[in-house]
Amino acid sequence: MRNPFVMQCGEFHVNYRQDMAIWKIARVRWRIFFIVLCFAAFPMLATDYIVGLATLCGIAAIGAIGLNILTGFTGQISIGVGAFLGVGGYTSAILTTKLGLSFWLAAPFAGLVTAIVGALFGIPSLRLKGLYLAIATLAAQVIILFVISRWDSVTGGTAGLVLNRPTIGSFVFMSEKSYYYLTFVILLLTTIFSLNLFRTRVGRAFIAVRDRDIAAEVIGIDLFKYKVLAFFVSSFFVGVAGALLGHYTMIVSPELYSISVSIEYLAMILVGGLGSIFGSIYGAAFITLMPVVLREVVNLLSGTFPGLEGILVGMKEVVFGLIIILFLVYEPEGLDKIWRNIKDYFRLWPFSY
Repeated sequence: MRNPFVMQCGEFHVNYRQDMAIWKIARVRWRIFFIVLCFAAFPMLATDYIVGLATLCGIAAIGAIGLNILTGFTGQISIGVGAFLGVGGYTSAILTTKLGLSFWLAAPFAGLVTAIVGALFGIPSLRLKGLYLAIATLAAQVIILFVISRWDSVTGGTAGLVLNRPTIGSFVFMSEKSYYYLTFVILLLTTIFSLNLFRTRVGRAFIAVRDRDIAAEVIGIDLFKYKVLAFFVSSFFVGVAGALLGHYTMIVSPELYSISVSIEYLAMILVGGLGSIFGSIYGAAFITLMPVVLREVVNLLSGTFPGLEGILVGMKEVVFGLIIILFLVYEPEGLDKIWRNIKDYFRLWPFSY
């Protein structure tokens, strides 16, 4: 029998539901709700330009979460995410502009088509690993872009296609604020699904394949099934992100889905943290906003140093590569680990010993 005068400390779970909760402490759950409310109120306080940047970050975060499911959680590297974004964008464009479907049907269908294409290119993952798998996904990038740019009758070739913003009845998501809320809701659903995915049998199988695929196969995990399924799930979210991006910019064309886009998405999950859902969001925001911050810094200093703008014109690529190297060397677990270190410090301060 517990002594009522003895102070209890720690976590006490009395059922499996409490033990399996994502956020086990009520204080943390309320903090998450508060953060969500802050993001919901954000457009009310920001300019359209800032809201537009936040929308781009949200779209990139959806795609980065999809890529992290494949690379960070399942250990299957992919350099074809740019082309899969294109599959999602073009599928939604064709369905809405040529077949007359609404965005609400076209976007999930675009994700499904991208998932099927991704699963087809994921079939070699049973035989290929590491660099060889990366080259196979690079082939997917080349093949898909070749088809997009040459299939003029369907994709419009190099000219691309013009899209419209989504509508609900007579309401059009034309303003920056309305499209922000659309992206925010889809990102929220993506995050909730992904967090819960790795509490299931499928998610645990993904992690087992990443950690030691041979041992996973020995204990009965079907490597072919789960590797292809990882490509399928990952590509679905990338395809939805491609559809969202296409309707936001209202244009799709082959140059928007080049190999540099694939490298940027890899940088997002590397900088944010491999195997971290929230790290994908941090990395997407960081990489998306980095060119904007650099441009503002150059504009700020150009008045004092007139020749600086010409010198720093190519600094985006230099800083981009430098940041990836620094993170790989000094913090391989990315921004997510840095944020956890900060929280741990203040949780223990001033009794860090």
